[in-house]
Amino acid sequence: MVGLFGGTSKDPNLKTNVKKFKEFKKLLKAKKYDESLEAGLSLLKTAPNHHDALFMVGSIYYLKNKYKVAISYFDKSLDIGEYDVDVLLLKAYSHQKLGEKNRAVSCCKKILEIDPKSQPVDELLLELET
Repeated sequence: MVGLFGGTSKDPNLKTNVKKFKEFKKLLKAKKYDESLEAGLSLLKTAPNHHDALFMVGSIYYLKNKYKVAISYFDKSLDIGEYDVDVLLLKAYSHQKLGEKNRAVSCCKKILEIDPKSQPVDELLLELET
């Protein structure tokens, strides 16, 4: 008999994914970006909706100046957690780097709806005005 709390996880890869995520974070913290990117992409193959992994992979692409690729991961992350200020801010910076002022401003406005006192957004908006 399987009770309400006695069932097994619906994700058969849960233990593996947790292990992969820990390794991914460890590599990223050590600033081993190529290795961490590989680990993150591997994790996303088995857990494509892992919000943190999507953000972290996008962040690595941002650091590698691959802003369009970064934005694609940020968009996927925002599909899961649309009010994530950190994701929105890096997405805004990516749009700024690509010269997409209106899209950057749009991200900033959404952040200000969530956090009206966001200092980084105020600074970015000032940069975008010039």
